[in-house]
Amino acid sequence: MPRKTRLTILIPCFNEQGTISLVLESMQKLRKQIDFELVVIDDGSTDRTLEIVQTSNLDIKEIIALGKNRGKGRAIIEGLKRASTEYVLVQDADLEYNYKDIVELWRVAIENSADVVMSTRLSGARVSRVHYFWHKVGNRVITLMFNLFNNTTFTDIYSGYILFRLELLDIGRLIFNRWGQQAEILTFLTRSSKQIYESPIAYFGRTYKEGKKIHFTATLSVAIAIVYTRFRVQFLKK
Repeated sequence: MPRKTRLTILIPCFNEQGTISLVLESMQKLRKQIDFELVVIDDGSTDRTLEIVQTSNLDIKEIIALGKNRGKGRAIIEGLKRASTEYVLVQDADLEYNYKDIVELWRVAIENSADVVMSTRLSGARVSRVHYFWHKVGNRVITLMFNLFNNTTFTDIYSGYILFRLELLDIGRLIFNRWGQQAEILTFLTRSSKQIYESPIAYFGRTYKEGKKIHFTATLSVAIAIVYTRFRVQFLKK
């Protein structure tokens, strides 16, 4: 595996004091396999999340503390502005995704000179925790909708890991700060990329009691982002 730093991992977090230490520990383990820079963005947490990050012994390139909660999308935008490597990946601050899968995504990217490597929880995953039925229905609906609008064959557009070349995304064009942002980013990447791959990952979805934040109603905001961004991309080309 190449040792030259070519990857930045962003960790946006909001009130994740129960899991952030474990996530940071997983990043330390990941460093034994691939080289990367780490940027943590605290989205106005009101618990001890920021304190835990600041006192961590992990080598963190930059810790960004937003003054108030502005949404995961805004936290990601701020992190993207600090990234300086060829590739970027977002790691959520919960424990729904296994850091070991990043190694495989990175291998796919390097071996295939990929522009984008999209993860999927719904096709070929080695293990997945059983999660909410209506979330899966909503995911299927928005994935089908995205594929129809963008002529793609993704199986899970809201899987948490997207590894992509930073130069292919114009950060200044991003306008969604919450759930719609992933569809927005993937739309822009789809239009600007030539080599797009999909790779299965494990998924350990949390319950709402365990801190899950997304609700089935988010499907509507995602659908709006898909339609709006697709036509916006077409307009920007003119």
